[in-house]
Amino acid sequence: MKTTACLEVIDLSIEYSDGHRAVKDLTMNIDRNAVTAIIGPSGCGKSTALRAFNRMNELIPGTKTSGQVLFRGANIYGSGVDPVEVRRWIGMVFQKPNPFPKTIYENIAWGARINGYRGDMDELVESSLFQVALWDEVKDKLKQSAMALSGGQQQRLCIARALAVSPEVILMDEPTSALDPISTAKIEDLLGQLKSRYSIVIVTHNMQQAARISDFTAFLLSGDLVEYAPTKEVFFNPKDERTENYISGRFG
Repeated sequence: MKTTACLEVIDLSIEYSDGHRAVKDLTMNIDRNAVTAIIGPSGCGKSTALRAFNRMNELIPGTKTSGQVLFRGANIYGSGVDPVEVRRWIGMVFQKPNPFPKTIYENIAWGARINGYRGDMDELVESSLFQVALWDEVKDKLKQSAMALSGGQQQRLCIARALAVSPEVILMDEPTSALDPISTAKIEDLLGQLKSRYSIVIVTHNMQQAARISDFTAFLLSGDLVEYAPTKEVFFNPKDERTENYISGRFG
C-alpha cells in the first residue's frame, strides 16, 4: 500500500554536546502535499526536530542523533547516505532571510547550477520567482543585488531559491517571525498554494498562524511529542490537558 507520508520519523532522539536531550523518541508521519506545523514553547525542541529532517543538526559539533527518518522508504541517516543529497530533496528556509550576496538572478540560478541543472536557466529563474509571487516585483531588476530587496521580498526569494532545485519537502523554521504583518500574510498565502506541489513542515511560535495555515499540528513540550493530529482537532478538541493549557495561553 502506498503511504501518504512524505517523511516517516521513528524513535528520533537528539542530544547536544552538553548532554541535553532536545528531542526524545519522536515518532510521527509527515503527510505529503500538506502543511504540518510544529508548535510549542521556546526550548521545546521544535527547531531541533525540524533540522533533523534534513540532517542540519550535524553542522552543530557534538550533536548525537538516534532513530530513523525515512524518505522514499530509506533512512536518511543510513550509512553511505550523502547529507548534501538529502538537502537537495528536503529543502530548508530559515527564520531570518539569508539571500546570497549576489544578484536576484544568481540567487536562483547558482543552486540549480551546482546541482547539475541543464535546462533553460532564464525559464527556471522566472518560474521559481513566479511560484512565490515575486516575479512581477523583480523582473526588471534581476541583475540587481538581492540585498537591496525588502525583508519580505528576501524571504520569498529564499523560498524561490529552495524551490529551484525541485525538492519534495520544504522545511521552514519560523519563516515569518522577522517580517511585518503584510509580508507575513503574503508568505502564509503562498504556503497554501505551494502545498499542491510540495510537502511543507513549518515551525512557528505563532499559534494563530499554525491554526490559519496548517493541515496538521504537532505540539512538543520539553522534547516530547504531546499531541499530533489534524489542526482543527488540536486547537478545538485537544486530547491532552497540556495541549489545551498551552493553546489557551496558560503557559509558554
